[in-house]
Amino acid sequence: MDYDLWQICADVTVVAKEAGKLIRNAQPTASTTKSKKNTTDIVTETDQAVEKLIRERLTARYPSFGFVGEESSKAGSEITNQPTFIVDPIDGTSNFVHGLLDVCVSIGLVIDRQPTVGVVYNPFHDELWSAVRGQGAFTSRHGSPMQKLPLVSEPLGGLTSACIGIEWGSDREGPEFDLNLHVFTTLARTQASGGRFVNSLRCTGSAAIAICRVAAGQQEAFWECGCWAWDVAAAWCILVEAGGAMVDGYPDNWDPAIDNRRYLAVRPGEGQREFVREFWSVVESGMRS
Repeated sequence: MDYDLWQICADVTVVAKEAGKLIRNAQPTASTTKSKKNTTDIVTETDQAVEKLIRERLTARYPSFGFVGEESSKAGSEITNQPTFIVDPIDGTSNFVHGLLDVCVSIGLVIDRQPTVGVVYNPFHDELWSAVRGQGAFTSRHGSPMQKLPLVSEPLGGLTSACIGIEWGSDREGPEFDLNLHVFTTLARTQASGGRFVNSLRCTGSAAIAICRVAAGQQEAFWECGCWAWDVAAAWCILVEAGGAMVDGYPDNWDPAIDNRRYLAVRPGEGQREFVREFWSVVESGMRS
């Protein structure tokens, strides 16, 4: 069946901006975050309210489509070939709690398990990223005209000149966390001490925003192992349509599944495969140690 993907993207954008208003109006302040319990309650209530709004709007407009949301779906929920909206109502919840502004609504549509439409919206900066498969990716801020991505498209150098996004995640023990530590320290250390001495490492606190910045060419890469499909589905479409690449966070899988949970996003530009191989060599060295 053929779908009007541009119309779907337009409808999703309207819903994302409506959801963004809820988020902007609900962000905790110093007066509402006196206890961890209060903060947790606010985040949970807002997450659920935003996802409920998104679900109601999209299922009313597209009743035959599936829906997978962070708040309403169990971890590991199966994503089928059915057209399915994959939604993170608030990506960047820790930022949201602490009054930081890297927070977004992330709504992706996958068809045959392939990212097909992506909309990521930051309500605090009024910043929008969107894409339709085969039609390019675009961004706008404060209502400005849409700009085609990437904003920067120079050849990729090696790791030493790269700005790389990373995240610590919430699971901070066990072999996977040990591998994360190895990768982070190897990227950061000087070459004289056995590292790669990358130009900079960035923790954005939102996988979707970080990947969109990679799509724009503002960062060379983003690497995270342990996030879920709702963290990446929308931004994945934006990245690929901008000319970027999404590969497995672990070596040698150039075509990861949407629910792979390990991702390396690389910006547009010549030299992607060489960059990926160099990054994978860091991961592989940690897997051997």
